[in-house]
Amino acid sequence: MIKAGIIGATGYAGGELVRLLLGHKEVEIRWFGSRSYIDKKYAEVYQNMFELVDATCMDDNIEELAKQVDVIFTATPQGYLASVLTEDILKQTKVIDLSADYRIKDVATYEEWYKIEHKSPQFIEEAVYGLCEINRDKVNADTRLIANPGCYTTCSILTAYPLVKEGLIDPSTLIIDAKSGTSGAGRGAKVNNLYCEVNENMKAYGVATHRHTPEIEEQLGYAAGKEITVTFTPHLAPMNRGILATEYASLVKKEDGSYPTEEEIRAVYKKYYDKEKFVRVLDAGVCPETKWVEGSNYVDVNFAVDKRNGRVIMMGALDNIVKGAAGQAVQNMNLMFGFKESEGLELVPMFP
Repeated sequence: MIKAGIIGATGYAGGELVRLLLGHKEVEIRWFGSRSYIDKKYAEVYQNMFELVDATCMDDNIEELAKQVDVIFTATPQGYLASVLTEDILKQTKVIDLSADYRIKDVATYEEWYKIEHKSPQFIEEAVYGLCEINRDKVNADTRLIANPGCYTTCSILTAYPLVKEGLIDPSTLIIDAKSGTSGAGRGAKVNNLYCEVNENMKAYGVATHRHTPEIEEQLGYAAGKEITVTFTPHLAPMNRGILATEYASLVKKEDGSYPTEEEIRAVYKKYYDKEKFVRVLDAGVCPETKWVEGSNYVDVNFAVDKRNGRVIMMGALDNIVKGAAGQAVQNMNLMFGFKESEGLELVPMFP
């Protein structure tokens, strides 16, 4: 049994971590960190935890926490972990960071997009980008720091990755149109996320400026073997959970001048995902829907070919709080400690 601590346990991602870890047979939560609710019963913050969690919320003293647990999850705003992480902490415990502090390898890019100074760039190179389906071989017992991917990025990358990796599409033509539920904006009170602002409404935001853009470009660039740029536009949808990504790209012609067939494209998806527990390649003609992955760690993907213009439409759906945050963090933890990768995550999607 390993001991875990959560800093940011009362945010949406932190609350989901609590829910998942309570069902994990190898983990005991020792620290429910929350700057906003210090000394308040956790079950008073989240009533669904009544008689399940009897702990009181503690502060975010990561130095003290590192002495008490085997792994720390930081479900915190950008900049927090980078401002407090030290070599001494990493010598004592493993850290899985759900923010973007260590996802992007180039410090200048991070600072340009996030508009803050990176306080501990010495740890960026060591941090493993924890997209398990792509970087599983880099996550092991020796890993000290995980940069847990974002929700938009997880969905966007996994949806396109096989075709980029195999060179079936021209990644410079990639356009990503994505929708997110309101929980993706966090639990803090914001006017733009009030019920009357969101209900019966759809809107684009962060157009050409969204901070997940360089993360998507960097990871798909590794797959393509070259630097790429993409067009990424997120939208806020009037739902609690979910990411739906619809992506468009030009197919690359084969030597005989023809485009890859639907059968060839499906074979590539199957090559990469047939043995993946949490990526489901849907049957032909079935479009991914957020409802069918809600509450689970699954990513549903599929595609369609537009034969008129030689383009492929790729589609992906996931739960932004589970596979897009807490579930992926638990998946990384399982790999770090040698547990079954799906332990605590074999959740049937909720319906209705």
